[in-house]
Amino acid sequence: MKQVILIRTDIKMSAGKKVAQACHASVGAVLNSDKKTLDVWNDTGSKKIALRASGEKLILELYDQAKKMRLPCFLVSDAGLTELPPGTITALGIGPANDEKIDRITGNTKLL
Repeated sequence: MKQVILIRTDIKMSAGKKVAQACHASVGAVLNSDKKTLDVWNDTGSKKIALRASGEKLILELYDQAKKMRLPCFLVSDAGLTELPPGTITALGIGPANDEKIDRITGNTKLL
């Protein structure tokens, strides 16, 4: 059981911005999860993996795949209040879910 958080690496974001966007992705996906899954995930350490996303196209493809597999997920679109234009897609959270299911989508993606 794990959660993956994908952060775009093709746009310039400060370290703090990346962390904030990752947190939005993580919390958003958790809020889209059912209680049983959250209980198992919490009881097994709440594993999170940060991954690179080379661009918006990849993030949108992975988001579509996660939705088709009915995995909890959350796509982050920036509000545009600090570093980025409004609506910029910055991150994606997938899971918590079974490792094998998430790996079918993100198994070839590199660590951040």
